[in-house]
Amino acid sequence: MSEKPHSFPAPAKLNLMLRVVGRRADGYHLLQTVFRFIDYGDTLTFRVRADGVIRRVNAVEGIDAADDLAVRAAQLLRRAAGSPLGVDITLGKRLPLGGGLGGGSSDAATTLLALNHLWRLNLPRARLLDLALELGADVPVFVFGENALAEGIGETLRPITLPPAWYVVLTPPVVVSTARVFAAPELKRDSKKIRIQSFSAELTGNDLEPLVCREHPEVEQHLKWLRQFGRAMMTGSGACVFGAFDSENAARAVLSRLPGSMNGFVARGLERHPLRDLAH
Repeated sequence: MSEKPHSFPAPAKLNLMLRVVGRRADGYHLLQTVFRFIDYGDTLTFRVRADGVIRRVNAVEGIDAADDLAVRAAQLLRRAAGSPLGVDITLGKRLPLGGGLGGGSSDAATTLLALNHLWRLNLPRARLLDLALELGADVPVFVFGENALAEGIGETLRPITLPPAWYVVLTPPVVVSTARVFAAPELKRDSKKIRIQSFSAELTGNDLEPLVCREHPEVEQHLKWLRQFGRAMMTGSGACVFGAFDSENAARAVLSRLPGSMNGFVARGLERHPLRDLAH
């Protein structure tokens, strides 16, 4: 068993549309959303251990190792597969916490995909998807590996073809609590489902955005700035906001005008997850 380290990407996602269309009896919200992967994210490095120990070896600000979704994903996979192996995990964190970019979920999915490969478990994608849903509603799409229309609580996934696009993503300096947003009494929960055959690059809105903007004026400020250059919206439950552009040059021209008080980055929309072929 090779003990050399192996690094794998954990790309961010954007929600190009997010509608809250109902609520289940158990309190989970029913959503309709379009997930798009982008070429910006975290990096995880794994060193396989023969002794069964699973641990994160580096400190990450704001994420206790015991609560790290990557560590929990490795533990879940080991139990499910009955593997005797362990792993040292190094998490290179670029995605902001509470940003709506799916950082923790993407880290968990990359861990499932990478360790299924490195531990030579050969579990099928369908089994990994079941494990992913145990870790969180946003984890399955990263294991699914395709840009997708998601429904239900995020577990019903249909691949969707998206046109090329470049995105300017702004990162307001606030951490938004997803649980708090969904618990708010004033949250709109009765949007009509859109019948989607294909999806254009047009950003069609996020039902969570008005609520988050009221609670976090910084999000509203970043949206207002970005909307000088076209349509812009919040991703997920925030706090990050983004706009779509036809070319890298157009996106970088906008980012170059960003005031010093704001931070952001440019990313290309991906056609599929970079680890799509690690599972079948």
